[in-house]
Amino acid sequence: MEGLAYIEDTPEGAWRSFWAAAICLPAFLALRLLAWAANDDPAGGVLRGLSAELLGYVVAWAGFALASLPLARMWGREAAWPRFLAAWNWTNVVQYLVLVVLTLPGLLGLPLALAQVLSLAGLAYAVWLEWFVARHALGADGRQAAALVGIDLLLALFLGSVIQRLSIG
Repeated sequence: MEGLAYIEDTPEGAWRSFWAAAICLPAFLALRLLAWAANDDPAGGVLRGLSAELLGYVVAWAGFALASLPLARMWGREAAWPRFLAAWNWTNVVQYLVLVVLTLPGLLGLPLALAQVLSLAGLAYAVWLEWFVARHALGADGRQAAALVGIDLLLALFLGSVIQRLSIG
């Protein structure tokens, strides 16, 4: 919780926190390319797949911000929303770092079952971290924080479906 003291709580700070998307982009691209290398390239080709993934990446970052603001207003937490958004964005840097680190053992020959357990542990940590940030940076109660995490996950699932269709052509 002490880390929240370093998060800007102004609208300008919230806007600046979108630099986290630029910082996370190389990790995002690496994870996409590694997934394609382990499975198959997108049906519509790598260039089309990469274009769709990048579009989804941008929409996901902006989409969550746009979806969370009306909820913060409804819950009477609008004043805390800039700090929440900034914390949420910067938390993604930690999440991507964890995901990349937990992907490496699988690339280095760790048995598939153990690699999948590591991936699941990384996902669980990411979900918990998002809940923690919503709870403390926004001042949301546990159910509200869970609702924000759920919205983020639903947005990711929806965009994943759209990206898959765009990748095929």
